[in-house]
Amino acid sequence: MSEPLYSLAGRRVWVAGHGGMVGAAILRCLEREDCEVLTVGRQTVDLRRQAETEDWLAEARPDAIFLAAATVGGILANDSRPADFIYDNLAIETNIVHGAHKAGVGKLLFLGSSCIYPRLADQPISEDSLLTGPLEPTNQWYAIAKIAGLKLCEAYRRQHGADFISAMPTNLYGPGDNFDLAASHVVPALMAKTHRAKAEGAGEVVIWGSGTPRREFLYVDDLADALVYLMLHYSAVETVNVGTGEDVTIRDLAELIAGVVGFEGGFSYDTEKPDGTPRKLLDVARIHALGWRARTGLREGLAATYAWYRDQMAEAA
Repeated sequence: MSEPLYSLAGRRVWVAGHGGMVGAAILRCLEREDCEVLTVGRQTVDLRRQAETEDWLAEARPDAIFLAAATVGGILANDSRPADFIYDNLAIETNIVHGAHKAGVGKLLFLGSSCIYPRLADQPISEDSLLTGPLEPTNQWYAIAKIAGLKLCEAYRRQHGADFISAMPTNLYGPGDNFDLAASHVVPALMAKTHRAKAEGAGEVVIWGSGTPRREFLYVDDLADALVYLMLHYSAVETVNVGTGEDVTIRDLAELIAGVVGFEGGFSYDTEKPDGTPRKLLDVARIHALGWRARTGLREGLAATYAWYRDQMAEAA
């Protein structure tokens, strides 16, 4: 492990997007740091509004920012709400990054997404693959917004010397995920479908696509740990991939979830629905060289996620 370049001790740290899955995980991770955590709800500040965002930053005066605020969703949400995905994310990141510079924030970590990389990038995908080919059409709006955010941080570093860095996580899952089938990613969608099928005694779960695409999955608390690690140990213009370095097919994922849920039925595949990118595995050599590695295995993480989901269902009943 390298020596820290930056300390959070005694600093005011704003977690932008604290109500989301990633933001909540960052809050949990920051409990072990000797810092003052700042949060602000969307009912108080609409981060899409420049004046509101800049006024709050000027008053709150954070020393460091984790920029996890975003409009997110799965294939269906991205494909059916392209204007929301590009506008909301461009507005949020522009307002926060520029506002951070104006307010004299010492360090900012921008959270991107692995969907910024070309659809047919060489596997595993290195950070240098950015802008070398066409994007996946179904989530290009979100990807373009995230690319703009990454470049925004680069620009403020280059022009103003701002210590703004960026991290690109792979597919995430864990406590706090969105289990709404109209907007969810693959893990919560499959988990919710499989849970319902077991409860109803159904013999089959229908899965979008062919089941053959390969995906890498990172437990959200591992991501939070990586982000805090990067905040402390990294300061450079290059973005950093965050993942496990391992992937599985969607079919394999479905079987793992069935085992965790206790569903004994089968799966069918709706090949009329899109598969998305054929494979998406990140090259994590850069973050490994910095001294960080993921610790939570996929089955272990899925079990913890399902336990959280069942607790939420019980509370809502």
